Amino acid sequence: MKFLKYIVLLSIVLTSCKANKNMMDANAIAKETSAKKVAKKHIAANFDKKTVDAKLKVNFNNGKINQSLTVNLQIDKDKAIYLKGTKFITVFKAMITPTTVSYYSPFAKNYFEGDFSMIKELLGVEINFEQLQNLFLGQSLLNIKEEKQDLRIENNQYILSPEKQAEMFDIFFTINPGHFKLDEQSIVNADKDLRLDIKYPSYSIINKIIFPSEINIKAKSADSLTDIDIIYKSVEFDTKLNMSFDIPSGYKRLEF
Repeated sequence: MKFLKYIVLLSIVLTSCKANKNMMDANAIAKETSAKKVAKKHIAANFDKKTVDAKLKVNFNNGKINQSLTVNLQIDKDKAIYLKGTKFITVFKAMITPTTVSYYSPFAKNYFEGDFSMIKELLGVEINFEQLQNLFLGQSLLNIKEEKQDLRIENNQYILSPEKQAEMFDIFFTINPGHFKLDEQSIVNADKDLRLDIKYPSYSIINKIIFPSEINIKAKSADSLTDIDIIYKSVEFDTKLNMSFDIPSGYKRLEF
């Protein structure tokens, strides 16, 4: 009986190690399958913790401003996103909820409080709270289960796109066959020469969660180009968050 118990225990350990190893399979092949199955596997890989507390290195360049910041990102999933950018001093703080965007800069002595027009100005396309949250988590900006998807395979990657694209934009999701998280997602409006490309060059396994290590954002319009490169320096899940946020009086309001 003891021998049998050891065999069972060894099998569990080996199976567990194999499962962890295969969470990100660098040698996976994008085999012929259905769009529905790929979408289902991507959704199954969605982030399922309650909070994120991360330290980021962010490089921002829009042709006018080119700077690097250390950013504290906190996400209370589906409730709030908090950002604090520092460079020796606090440069900005932002609090984003499903209905409002609030921002202020002790450095520039200005603030914004209102809808998502500030995020649209930054990225060039309209984006809501859930989509912004998904961007940080390596998840598709749109719910790929809500509409039927087309599927093609290119460069050993699955590329999903809605059978019926939105009226204003075409959107494409490039999914990695090794873990079914995103390698890239793109929103394109060819008529207005607008394009938003979000790339995920690498992922890490943190407490058995596959999570982005890097995010590269390129927002292009007819007369501007913005590059935002994000590197996750540290990440913790399900910790107590400190999202203190109060806009000081006397700051100048920004308009978008």
